[in-house]
Order: sequence, then C-alpha cells, then structure tokens
Amino acid sequence: MPEPTAATSDAHFIQVERFNYAYGDHQVLFDVDLSLHREDITALIGPSGCGKSTLLRSINRINDLVEIARVVGGSIRIDGVDIYSPEVDVINLRRNVGMVFQKYNPFPRSIFENAVYGLRVAGVTDKNELEEAAERSLRLAALWDEVKDRLHEQATGLSGGQQQRLCIARAVALQPRVLLMDEPCAALDPIATARIEDLIAQLRGQFTFVIVTHNMEQAKRIADKTAFFYKGKVIEYDDTLEIFGNPRQKLTEQYVTGRLV
Repeated sequence: MPEPTAATSDAHFIQVERFNYAYGDHQVLFDVDLSLHREDITALIGPSGCGKSTLLRSINRINDLVEIARVVGGSIRIDGVDIYSPEVDVINLRRNVGMVFQKYNPFPRSIFENAVYGLRVAGVTDKNELEEAAERSLRLAALWDEVKDRLHEQATGLSGGQQQRLCIARAVALQPRVLLMDEPCAALDPIATARIEDLIAQLRGQFTFVIVTHNMEQAKRIADKTAFFYKGKVIEYDDTLEIFGNPRQKLTEQYVTGRLV
C-alpha cells in the first residue's frame, strides 16, 4: 500500500462503499457503507452471523484464503486505495493491516521468535534490529516486564491473557497502520479481559482499531465509534455514546437494551 497522503480525509481513512460479500451462493454482506476515522477505535456489534467478522476479515483480505469467498460488489479503500484492485500487493496490505484473532494463537516457538515472526518473514536478519523490535513490540503490548527474563522460553507456557498480548505484540511489530481484532477477549477471564482493554486504551492514537465484540459493555468502554450490524447490513453507525444512549433506529435500541438477540 502507498504511504498516507495529506489529501486523504481522516474521516475517510477506511472507506467501505456499498460492499457486498458472499460465500458461494450465500450472500452475507449487503451494501455496507462505513467511513472509519484514522486512529479511532471502532467497534462492530450485532448478533452472531450478522457479518461483522466477514467485514473485518475483508479489510486485510484474509478471507481470500477461503476458496468460496468472493466480493459481489462495492469497494473498501484505505487512504484512497481500493484494496481489491489487482495492483494491490496483498502481502504488503497485511503488513499494514494487522490482525488479532478470538483465540490466542502463538506459534510453538519462543516468546522472542513470536514477537519477531513477521519481521523474519519480511526478510529482517539483523540481530540488533530484531532485538530492538522485540522489546519495542513487547513494551507496546504491556508484556515486556513480565517476559524480559524468559524471552527464549516457549510462548505456550504463558497464561492465556499473556498469550493474547503476545499475539498483539506480534501484530504491532510490523508497525501496521490498522489493527483488526476479532473478539480479542472472548477466550479470556475477566481479569485478562481488563488487561487487554487497558492495553487497547494505552494504544489509542497509535493505530486505527476495528474491533468485533459481542460484549456491549466492552464496546461502550473502549470504542470511539460503533457500528450495529443486523442480517448483513449496517443498521446504524455513530459515536458510541449515541449508539448506546440515544440510538436513532428501533432495531439498534432493541439490540443495545437486550431485547433483540
């Protein structure tokens, strides 16, 4: 992807326009329109199966790995670049748009090797550069002080919350501009969830976050903007305080008050 340009509006950093998506003959997104702001935290909420994760996985084209997945129409632009254009380097796109999954998934390697994995794949071999990047990313993930004396131990020996923060460190090591999170706390206990939420708050302003969550209290706590999805469509998108305190659409009001599941 090209570098950001001054001409790109912050309010249209990620521009989703009439985006339609399907798995085989089953369409799951219908004319989705969203303008996501640079460095905001945007939460995607809605019932299971409403298309939130599909949209998230479309923003870095990881759904390209699903054989029957296809764009039916519309576009997604980041800094004005259509990410589904044939000219786009998908590998480079994914370096700029990192992703953290619902289930923490560290590789069966050391903590250090997990932190620098993306850099090694990108061809970085300089020991000093790798060491500096590992410390930088682990500090960003609020994990450095807990693991600095055990960097060469297996990552799978960490607690669940630590493993998820390691996955965040792995994602931010490449210094992406966007960080996608698909239910990042779903597999964690309340204490670990609080640590992840604190971490996201600390990273506010350093990345553009798009977070799928079923936890509406979490969305209220961490998100600047919230989009409510229902049956593959965006029903409402607004400031988080407006979505939860003064929704304009009846469906939104029913969902945020627990009367629609």
